[in-house]
Amino acid sequence: MPPRPLTYLAALQSALHAMMAEDERVIVLGEDILDPYGGAFKVTKGLSTAFPHRVWTTPISEAAIVGVANGLALRGMRPVAEIMFGDFITLAADQLINHAAKFRAMYNQQVSVPLTIRTPMGGGRGYGPTHSQSLEKLYLGVPHLHVVAPSLFHQPGELLRRAVLLDDDPVLFIEHKSLYPAPLPGPNDDFEISAIDDGTGYAAMRVRNAADGPPDALIITYGGLSLPLAETLRHLAREEVAALAYLPGSLHPLNLAPILADAARIGRVIIIEDGPEGFGWSPEAAVQIYDAVGPQLTAPIRRVAARADIIPAAQHLEAETLVTASKIEQAIWEVLFSA
Repeated sequence: MPPRPLTYLAALQSALHAMMAEDERVIVLGEDILDPYGGAFKVTKGLSTAFPHRVWTTPISEAAIVGVANGLALRGMRPVAEIMFGDFITLAADQLINHAAKFRAMYNQQVSVPLTIRTPMGGGRGYGPTHSQSLEKLYLGVPHLHVVAPSLFHQPGELLRRAVLLDDDPVLFIEHKSLYPAPLPGPNDDFEISAIDDGTGYAAMRVRNAADGPPDALIITYGGLSLPLAETLRHLAREEVAALAYLPGSLHPLNLAPILADAARIGRVIIIEDGPEGFGWSPEAAVQIYDAVGPQLTAPIRRVAARADIIPAAQHLEAETLVTASKIEQAIWEVLFSA
């Protein structure tokens, strides 16, 4: 029997264990992360047993967790703070925006804040309005705050390692809940996958489905949306529609320069984001493409996002609110038939 593919969750667990064994400056802190519980989504399971003095359980105070992590980072440590649900990252906004992201510039580059905040975002599990949101857009555009969201096509452990050990600015590291149990695509999967250096330090992934011929559409998205995207790409291949997808690991800073030639050549672009529509990541991505190759596009850029509403707990209502594979595919067909 062939070995079972490594899951997204296992890749993150393995990376954390390896980094803590390698570098004593790595300290993990957060709510309920000690064994035997090992965190709400088990990413930190086993860490407190292996490294009992460097895994700290905390009170239920997101501002305090990030504040302590800021102090550790300023003193030369490489802290990894877990916020149990991404919805609660708003409670740490002051520590992130007014402190961690500003210290390096305020103090004339004499200090750095190598802080990584891991947090699960996204819906699809029936957790309701306050435990299902994708709030990353609230932190996009903050100078010196990096926002990273590895997709199913990335090696998430490698991006986490880059954030924790090599990035000297604070990183908001987003892990979509739906990806945790998902196996990472293997070499015999239905996709051609390649990593692209986009200059951010976090690889972007270029994914082609198995259909023959030049791509009919270019899809740009990130993070948890890679799961319904994979389903869509497989279905499109069966319909003999060739599609190319581009998934940045870094949401901010965002550099789409490596995909501009593809956008101009293909002419049909669909941009998908996980959060509610309006004032988000997809408009910024669209502007970068329009500014560079707008006249060469053969159809208007189509943007897809969640409905601007609270997220219901009921499965059928949640699906109506969030981005799904069927909504992605519908948008692609509409773009294909509009040009």
